Amino acid sequence: MADMSPTAIPDLGGFPVTPADVHAAAATIHGAVVDTPCSYSRTLSSICGCELWLKFENLQFTSSFKERGALNRLAALTAEERAHGVVAMSAGNHAQGVAYHAKRLGIPATIVMPVGTPMVKVENTRHHGAEVVVTGATLEEAAAFARSHGEARGMIFVHPYDDPLVIAGQGTVGLEMLKAVPELDTLVVPIGGGGLISGIAIAAKSIKRSVRILGVEAWLYPSMYNAIHGGNLPARGDTLAEGIAVKSPGKITSEIVRSLVDDIALVNEAELERAVATLISIEKTVVEGAGAAGLAAIMSDPLRFAGEKVGLVLSGGNIDTRLIASVLTRELAREGRLTQLSLDIPDRPGQLAAVASLLAEAGANIIEVSHQRTFSDLPAKATLLQLVIETRDSAHLDEVMAKLSASGLSARCT
Repeated sequence: MADMSPTAIPDLGGFPVTPADVHAAAATIHGAVVDTPCSYSRTLSSICGCELWLKFENLQFTSSFKERGALNRLAALTAEERAHGVVAMSAGNHAQGVAYHAKRLGIPATIVMPVGTPMVKVENTRHHGAEVVVTGATLEEAAAFARSHGEARGMIFVHPYDDPLVIAGQGTVGLEMLKAVPELDTLVVPIGGGGLISGIAIAAKSIKRSVRILGVEAWLYPSMYNAIHGGNLPARGDTLAEGIAVKSPGKITSEIVRSLVDDIALVNEAELERAVATLISIEKTVVEGAGAAGLAAIMSDPLRFAGEKVGLVLSGGNIDTRLIASVLTRELAREGRLTQLSLDIPDRPGQLAAVASLLAEAGANIIEVSHQRTFSDLPAKATLLQLVIETRDSAHLDEVMAKLSASGLSARCT
């Protein structure tokens, strides 16, 4: 990454987006976009070993920072362009930002969303009044369709990240963070196409040149990491952070990231799930996978941030309730609080009651029970007992397993 000593920082006016553009965007969107809280988290700071401030962009009306860039771009349209309408491609958050503000400004909008976009994002976009077309296996395929669709109808294409006006709008997040907490040492920002981190980097470096900017991507989609480091890590698969599942970062954003961003961290799916669950349990706030990427990076490598004042962007909160339930349940399993057990027992009356009694004595709660007599290699006079139990933590689970073993039961976690 770039050398960030004060004398080595490039001229911030040398990019397609300047600090003045970000300040102009702040004036444009003022009153129509929420200046979200940037609040200190005492508990997360203790857990992570740094002073941590959270920028709650999930509290925007459409639950994402994407409103900022979308509105700044829409506000720049001429009367003729507004009459023809706009078209955009998005996995959800940009879609909602464009749809909401287009409706508010009386601009027709068509949004192209790739197949597999969470239904909550599709339905919210329709609710905001846009025509929604779901097509394309990837964002890139959706973008190709959106461009051809828009050109045929004379519509303006609103890019989700590689547009100077969009980048400037996203940069207003950085202005607000350093206004709220000027002493921040590091800003941790999710990266998809790079619009958010590019805008924040330009804004933040213009105010405080010593501030460190760290980007975060999902391991499954390390596109900006590859672009900056010349790597060829594969980009594929289903990630909890679909909002940053971008195979090709922007040209403008890559240039800015290469010059102004200090490093890029990669986080895996288990780390993303843990971060989402942690924010719900500790901060009582719902954040989607992409929005939790920054916390995932800090929790997975706390020594990197030890003793620093860190600003973390919770970029969005659009996540299906079913997926939230799955993430929370899986985290309970990782913590040893929810476990599936398999036991081989004789198939005769009273055996289930005996097992239940032992578990009760050990303080475990039975959640689910099932017997498997047919699809098993056990003798015909035996049965496979499968239980889901609830325990306080992994240490308590170890105690339960020891009690079952001491009673002569062959129990295993499955």
